[in-house]
Amino acid sequence: MADTYDIIFAGVSGTAACVTAGRLAELLPSLRILIIEPGPHTANVDVHVQPARYLANLVSETTFSRYSSEPSDTVGGRKIVVPTGKCVAGGSAVNFMMYTRASASDYDDWEKLGNPGWGSKDLIPLACKLESYEPFSDEDMSTHGSSGPIQVSPGGHRTDIGEQFLEMAAKYDRNRSFAKDINDFRTCDSYGVCHESGRRSDTAHSYIYNKRQNANLVILTGKRVKRVIFEGITACGVECIDEGGSIAQVSVFKAVHLVVLSAGAFGSPTILERYIISVSLKKSGIDHNLYFPAYIVDESTDTMNDLFGGIDKEAIAKHEALWKEGGRGLMAHNGIDAEVASLGSDFQDVWNSFYAPAPINLCITSDLLLGEYIGRHASNRRLINMLYYAEYLKSIGRVHIASADPHTPPYFNCGYLTHKFDVIAARWAYKRTREYIRRMACYKGDHAPDHPQFPAGSPAAAVEPLKPVDPTAPDIVYSKEDDEAIDAWHHQTVETTFGMLLFPNALKLCAEIAASGVVDPRLNVYGVKNLKVAGESLTLVNGLGTY
Repeated sequence: MADTYDIIFAGVSGTAACVTAGRLAELLPSLRILIIEPGPHTANVDVHVQPARYLANLVSETTFSRYSSEPSDTVGGRKIVVPTGKCVAGGSAVNFMMYTRASASDYDDWEKLGNPGWGSKDLIPLACKLESYEPFSDEDMSTHGSSGPIQVSPGGHRTDIGEQFLEMAAKYDRNRSFAKDINDFRTCDSYGVCHESGRRSDTAHSYIYNKRQNANLVILTGKRVKRVIFEGITACGVECIDEGGSIAQVSVFKAVHLVVLSAGAFGSPTILERYIISVSLKKSGIDHNLYFPAYIVDESTDTMNDLFGGIDKEAIAKHEALWKEGGRGLMAHNGIDAEVASLGSDFQDVWNSFYAPAPINLCITSDLLLGEYIGRHASNRRLINMLYYAEYLKSIGRVHIASADPHTPPYFNCGYLTHKFDVIAARWAYKRTREYIRRMACYKGDHAPDHPQFPAGSPAAAVEPLKPVDPTAPDIVYSKEDDEAIDAWHHQTVETTFGMLLFPNALKLCAEIAASGVVDPRLNVYGVKNLKVAGESLTLVNGLGTY
């Protein structure tokens, strides 16, 4: 293969790299583009294109990079493992496939920080351009696209438990309404359905694999970027090594015009640190603090236990046959039915400064996970999880290289639950989601191993079997000791979703750019030439986004 290209996307062929490289190749087919990826191809591979199989990727040794944090007292002395996509299309080929868009205020915040062109008026048209949206009902299509490469639809299967949840919510929570579209950039504090499709719509299939006739667009798999090569202050190429290979066996690729770092919140800063040892990545935002209390449901309830467990081959074959007939059945479903709730609490400092000025900012998202989540307690009962996570975390972690060897894991302090706001928000979410599930017709009790250990005799104690309560029944009353048990359980069990977020205004390359951050509004790295950083993990002050 060639060793010189016009543009090199260095790090991973993730979501952002595929979108950007694919659009450039479509605009200028003569442009020589190289995308470097340490993982494998994903073209038409079942575990990547069938929505129900996304958990199979989590146990794969080839399609994820896993970063382990230092042990921390705030997570019970544990190491938190953060998985990030390591395959062509990155996270978009392995994630949950719950289609969510940012609030308009997120983008407006970016622009207010001195980034012209990054406000909602500029980015919403681009978000519409990328999608082909199939309405769930009679949504207003003015904030959606109809001819883009990313397919968005209600999915290939409607679950009975999702319908139960929405029916229950209408009776229980009369302060919030059902929204036809919770992805219109402005709707919040409502119940609704997050869209999916019968087949995963990732960025590689949508932007890269459909351009295989273009010999100038090259994906190189099995290679890890060691560092960016400079001539003076101009980026002119990259050094790579074989994934898992010796750091002494280096391949060099030259870039005539541009090098784009697109290796995510762990990869991009560590590649930079290997070139400029004085880099100080002061803080990284964490994607989501995730919690998984489990509940027992009626045996007739639609769940993903067969598919998530992967043991009953006959059951899996039945679901797969429906999917091959036309993207139908549970194989076409990702096992997640979602609702969104906004927090109204008494921790006023954060609430008044961030949420009150922007009512469309989400505080808590909760989802039904239709099957016992991987790695949780074994049970022969039919289980679901009512998972929940905060959207804008106040807790901050740190990442640094530990060696010049790119195979050496970086130093990683997760910072989980170090800010009281995140602890209180999680406590509220546990109570609220528990009230939802115990009012659903399928509810048969709490799966005690996946709940806080409340004091003996507490009315809040998890027990089973139980029957659903009436939607108008009073909420469970929690004592101070119960609250402490919930907090302790969160500290002991908090996990993460895929990936992390890098706050570039905290990345210092040298003193002269410390106040400005690592990149300018055009994503050019300060202090050097022909080097950009790109990726959906690259945000300024908040964590919500989309392709």
